[in-house]
Amino acid sequence: MPPRMRRTAIAAGLVLVAALSVTTGTASAGNAPASAAQQGSTVQAEYFPDPAGGGRRVQVPVVSPYAASTPAQSPAARSADAATATDGAVTVLSQTGPSAARMDVAIIGDGYTASQQADFLADARARWAEVTAVEPYRSYTGLFNVWAVGAVSAESGISGDPTAGVVKNTALGSYFWCSSTERLICVDLAKVKTYAAKAPAADLVVVVSNSTKYGGAGYSGLGSSYSFAGVSTLSSDNSQSSLIAAHEIGHSIGLLADEYTYDSYGTYTGAEPVEPNSTVRTAAQLTSAQAKWYRWLGESDPSGGTVGTYTGSSYYPLGVYRPTADSLMRSLSTDKFNLPGREAMINGFYRYASALTTDTTATTVSRSQAVTVNVATSAAGLSRLDLRWYVDGTEATRARGLTTVVPQQFGVAADGRGHTLMARVTDTTASLRDPKAKAAATDTLTWSVTS
Repeated sequence: MPPRMRRTAIAAGLVLVAALSVTTGTASAGNAPASAAQQGSTVQAEYFPDPAGGGRRVQVPVVSPYAASTPAQSPAARSADAATATDGAVTVLSQTGPSAARMDVAIIGDGYTASQQADFLADARARWAEVTAVEPYRSYTGLFNVWAVGAVSAESGISGDPTAGVVKNTALGSYFWCSSTERLICVDLAKVKTYAAKAPAADLVVVVSNSTKYGGAGYSGLGSSYSFAGVSTLSSDNSQSSLIAAHEIGHSIGLLADEYTYDSYGTYTGAEPVEPNSTVRTAAQLTSAQAKWYRWLGESDPSGGTVGTYTGSSYYPLGVYRPTADSLMRSLSTDKFNLPGREAMINGFYRYASALTTDTTATTVSRSQAVTVNVATSAAGLSRLDLRWYVDGTEATRARGLTTVVPQQFGVAADGRGHTLMARVTDTTASLRDPKAKAAATDTLTWSVTS
């Protein structure tokens, strides 16, 4: 079997879930969001009006009214400024492996002029560092490639900052006061798509808008015309905005539901939600059915308290339960995913990425040939990557942990028979308890060995 690298097709199903329209009050917590095409000229976005509170969802325009505004700069100023940067230039912020075996994040700047592109790169690094300070991102940065895409804007800053009447001409048309909501930063999705395509690959997109004002958004239900799972927007110089992106990636990668509620939704009466952190079952029923987060019940949780079944989730205050009293999927008052959410996130990382790669493209090697593999860098924390080698299905224990082996040194005899060499990396992290998640965190590479 040839060496294998795993990558999941983004448009095939990793859309942002839990996208209920707050204008109807009747949608099911398990319903998938309508695509942008189905919604016409609008799509659903999530925002957080309070940096320490819960989220809200609202329909927003796909097209920004500010992306084509008349530039305020003089022609001479624009000419001098344009000489300092190239629109759409891509900078590597972190490249840990081939895109086919990594989750690729494209960070695009908006509201930065050509002479401010160095500022954008500094802001992109700072905001992504804040996102990846949150577990489990922190322990799994070795599975991410991060690309910064410099979009050159005619004017510095974004529309709606500091007040609703301020208009700026920017590359992506970022603006506060989207849908009459001050803290909601919207963008022109077609322009985002164009700039994201300049990166070598983009599974996720983060737009860093040049502003000190708190705000941001997460776009859901973009549909198959977009190659990436979701778009998060955030302010460049407001550290509180970074948790918005950490939360939104929880939808697109962890496939997690929002755990906050609206009083107007009343009692949930639908089927069992599809999201891993929302259920209609009580703790006893979860245990009896061996369902959802039953393996975590009673455990002390990083978000505080213990894992159980707490009333209210997926926007409904009654009839549906969440795993913990609080978590990052409930509010921005904490930067902690609960244990079931953490497991879902790690499982999501491995849907996109492989911890094991090789530069050896041949599927057949000789017994005297050195075979080298690459194991993703694992930060001290949750991840526990264990590398082992097997010859004809039997472990070569002396090769445990080695990244380069020569088959003949580990039991492949010159007997004229065909033999198989396999490398296997398993993440033995204690944060995975579901057998299916553990299986997804195992990667193998296999070669046929000739005499």
